Amino acid sequence: MTVYEAEGSIVVVDAGLAFPRDEHLGVDLVLPDFSYLVERADMIRGVVLTHGHEDHVGSLPYLMREVHVPVVVATRLTLGLIKSKLDEHGLAREAELREVAPGDGPFQLGAFRIELVRMAHSIPDAAAVVLETPGGRVVHTGDYKLDHTPVDGQRTDVGMLAELGNRGVDLLLGDSTNAERPGVTQSERVVGEAFRQIFPSRRGKILVSSFASNVHRMQQAADVGIECGRKVAFVGRSMRKNANIARNLGYMNVPDEAILRPHELAELPPHEQLILCTGSQGEPMSAMTRIAYNDHPAVTVEAGDTVIISAKPIPGNELRVHDAINRLARSGAEVLHEDNAPVHVSGHGRAEELRTIIGLLRPRAVMPVHGEFRMLAAHAQLAREGGVADDRIVLAENGTVVELRDGVPRIVDHVQAGMTFVDGLGVGDVHDVALRDRRRLAEDGVVIVVATLAASNGSGALTAPPELIVRGFGEGADALVDELRSEAARVLGELLDDDVTEIKLLQEHVHDAPGGIVYDRTRRRPMILPVLVEV
Repeated sequence: MTVYEAEGSIVVVDAGLAFPRDEHLGVDLVLPDFSYLVERADMIRGVVLTHGHEDHVGSLPYLMREVHVPVVVATRLTLGLIKSKLDEHGLAREAELREVAPGDGPFQLGAFRIELVRMAHSIPDAAAVVLETPGGRVVHTGDYKLDHTPVDGQRTDVGMLAELGNRGVDLLLGDSTNAERPGVTQSERVVGEAFRQIFPSRRGKILVSSFASNVHRMQQAADVGIECGRKVAFVGRSMRKNANIARNLGYMNVPDEAILRPHELAELPPHEQLILCTGSQGEPMSAMTRIAYNDHPAVTVEAGDTVIISAKPIPGNELRVHDAINRLARSGAEVLHEDNAPVHVSGHGRAEELRTIIGLLRPRAVMPVHGEFRMLAAHAQLAREGGVADDRIVLAENGTVVELRDGVPRIVDHVQAGMTFVDGLGVGDVHDVALRDRRRLAEDGVVIVVATLAASNGSGALTAPPELIVRGFGEGADALVDELRSEAARVLGELLDDDVTEIKLLQEHVHDAPGGIVYDRTRRRPMILPVLVEV
């Protein structure tokens, strides 16, 4: 998410989300911190979306719960995907949804004159955003690559980029994801050719798992599968939804008679089945993960089947993906992935493509975006090699405020820009303390000490030995539990004999006493919860 602000107007470019890392226990989604926008809600003139991937559009419904967004501008497919998302949240009528195609010409949002430029990516209808601002002309590339043979024939519009270079570009915000990787990214058609080599010789079921928004990947798999006499089943809620949207809008061509519902698969022999499913990132409840765990109601995998993981694991998801692959292999299936077959290509341009964009636009300044800091630094080096002066290269991080004045950018401030966690129905109510408690419970377990005290004239006595509930210690914990019970009884008995009856003070001592024993015996520091009840 990038916020552009000028003369009392704010335009937001993209509103994405991230998926939780392993340490984000119990968290479903990670959103940007909207605080800055909430405090300036009356200045928001609209949101412009570069393409339909979740990391660029996924947080829009949550933003629209917090602030009024007058208009959402996007290309046709992106708008179709976001309209479906807003419908689910009951927000489709809360903003004007304005379709704009690259080449339609400029439009005005507040102080900004904006136009879109077609860019090739791993999803159709991706676009760069050109903003004419009071401080200068800005080009925001979004995600892109220079695919000269895209599946839909819609190549990055290098002619328009060159024209912008001739007009003059003051600041380029460019995708840095593959800046460290030399050369150029392969065409999406490479994956289609791999499918043509793989599918014909397979006699069992073929399953292809990819991102649900990768329409080109689904189209190529479906084309080859149908040529080989297979019917296509879209498995996984988001896969079915996105396929329906893409087909209805004309971005995917799969005949009705070639499509099966998942429950109809059992009516066909394995060699006539092609299953396109979600779960390429090992998401716990995704179709592929459930299939790998033999927990899917309609799809099973067995010896002779072929599973293709047509995606690269997002950093942090590797263990989950590898676990799914191991389980699928154990079932007897052959599992193909980017390490052993050409079944995935990136949607992001590599170093040579970034150099080409810099050469076409000839920006006076460059601000690398979209990637880890080492990727931003690599992009910055490419800009230097392309003739951009060091003092015109801005390495910004989340929350950095960059002022563009008279075509010259400089860092002027830093604002709050943390993460907001979505946990079930709760948005923003899980903080670092809660996550730390969850990690502690997961790693070290929990000990609950329950003691009942008899209230009598202001003094108490234990009515029975304390009870202990222990979780996360595995087998052989009985002796430890007995020792902890004795220690809790001793501590409480001594305190009560000394006429210490304040519940809070008793709880503090009961909390502290078992902790040392547990650490001495196990080298673990579990969460200890004392529960004292007066009767």
